[in-house]
Amino acid sequence: MEKVFEKNETNWSEHSASQVENAGERRKSVADEVTELSSIEATAASKAAWLISATVSTGGFLFGYDTGYISSVLVTVGASLGHELLSSEEELVTSLTSGGALIGAVFAGLMADRFGRKLPIWAACVVFVIGTVLQTAAYSVVQFAVGRFVVGLGVGSAAMIVPLYIGEIAPAKYRGRMIAFNNMSVTLGQLIASAIGAGLAQVPGEAWRGTVGIGALPAITLGIMLFWCPESPRQLVARGRLDAAERVLLQVYPTSSPEQRHAKVKSIEMSIHEATASMGNESLGTSFLRIFRTPPTGRAVLTACLIMAISQLGGFNTLMYYSARLFAIVGFSNATAVAITVSGTNFIFSIVNLFLVDRFGRRILLVVTVLGMSLCMLTAAVAFHWIPINLQTLELEGDNVGGAGIIILVAIIVYVACFSSGVATIAWIGTELIPLEVRALGTMLNTVTCWSTNIIIASTFLSMMKGMTPSGAFGFYSAICFIGWIFIVICYPDVKGMPLEAIREVFMHGFGRAYSKQWQKENKDAPKVVQQTFGH
Repeated sequence: MEKVFEKNETNWSEHSASQVENAGERRKSVADEVTELSSIEATAASKAAWLISATVSTGGFLFGYDTGYISSVLVTVGASLGHELLSSEEELVTSLTSGGALIGAVFAGLMADRFGRKLPIWAACVVFVIGTVLQTAAYSVVQFAVGRFVVGLGVGSAAMIVPLYIGEIAPAKYRGRMIAFNNMSVTLGQLIASAIGAGLAQVPGEAWRGTVGIGALPAITLGIMLFWCPESPRQLVARGRLDAAERVLLQVYPTSSPEQRHAKVKSIEMSIHEATASMGNESLGTSFLRIFRTPPTGRAVLTACLIMAISQLGGFNTLMYYSARLFAIVGFSNATAVAITVSGTNFIFSIVNLFLVDRFGRRILLVVTVLGMSLCMLTAAVAFHWIPINLQTLELEGDNVGGAGIIILVAIIVYVACFSSGVATIAWIGTELIPLEVRALGTMLNTVTCWSTNIIIASTFLSMMKGMTPSGAFGFYSAICFIGWIFIVICYPDVKGMPLEAIREVFMHGFGRAYSKQWQKENKDAPKVVQQTFGH
């Protein structure tokens, strides 16, 4: 009997090993076939593809403008809302936008798969305009706070859908740059908002209302231009509209052949079929549980969300929301003008990222820049030790700041350069890691991570400055960046140039660092995409 048992055990082990091997071979063959069917990627991308990305990236401009103007408004609003704002009220009106954005991202995520990618963007534009009007006409803290919350609903919706839409419509060769273009629009919005805010700060009266009101213009512009943008081809395939999907592919790849477009549609169908074969008619709750119960999907979503958390908890938005206040604390007389250096640096290095992200890949940029962020915050923390600040009022005591103020300014500028050229954009590109069957839900979680951590930063910065001292607060941000850097070094895979349908295989192999590196090595001799820019 014992021998029989041992024999059966051996047979079972061999059978199990055979099943694992067959499953691995099946996944490999599917990945290979998907790659082969994506030969359309070897054709030139059209100007239309870039123009579509540029158009919907106006949604990023909304995000940037909103986060950019609040810094100047906080130091110029005075008693326009009934009384001088307390520190707690400043934190409230700042963080309410993040709270609204979190809720807006959830609703946009729920709408994205059911109604497509375009409708939630239209809804975001309408909501943003309503929130802007409420703020501009506010004469009480309550109405201004409600307006900030409503604007947040629009900002969160756009911030969630736009990178998702671009990632699905962009050619693999340019996907990183096209999503980076959205982030560049964010930084441009922040720069313009800071410049307008600084300029109108010199105008007597309530000129801050003009700074806020101008924000409605890009929302109206985006809502109009969206009529000329197509739906995502992956959404069209998922709904069975194959002919419409091929027309969109022709628009994006004008030199492709009918066979290549048909093959691309087939590869998307294969990816959808494999991803959803076992899902059936799942409820929303079941779909969420699938993310966490399916290890490869869970690792993909976790990686995207952790990078987003690093981008927010690392302290950057304290500089965007409170830069004018911060520079006033360290002794700069025209703090709103000095704060433009933050927005300007952010914009310039977002352009740098545009040229680097697809050439060198995501991983190496993160490894270098997140460590740089940690070191810059540590430098600022040390410099703050030498600046006399009243922790009750957060005002400078005395007039002699010395070189410490300059060190803090330089450290902040270098920090912003590292942030903008690395994690700022790559956190949003992270949607490319998420499998198609849960991409909308996964992207929603990614965006919720953005805004929930943003709320923490916006609502605690001034309190941390008082309770932990400025050195303690900036030291905390430095530690967050360093912990994030360790995660990136150990776990983050680089999926530069991989079709979305092939990326889903990466997390079948742990966090996929070795697998993605091997894939890129094996495909480096594949036909290269013909490069085409706006000017050609």
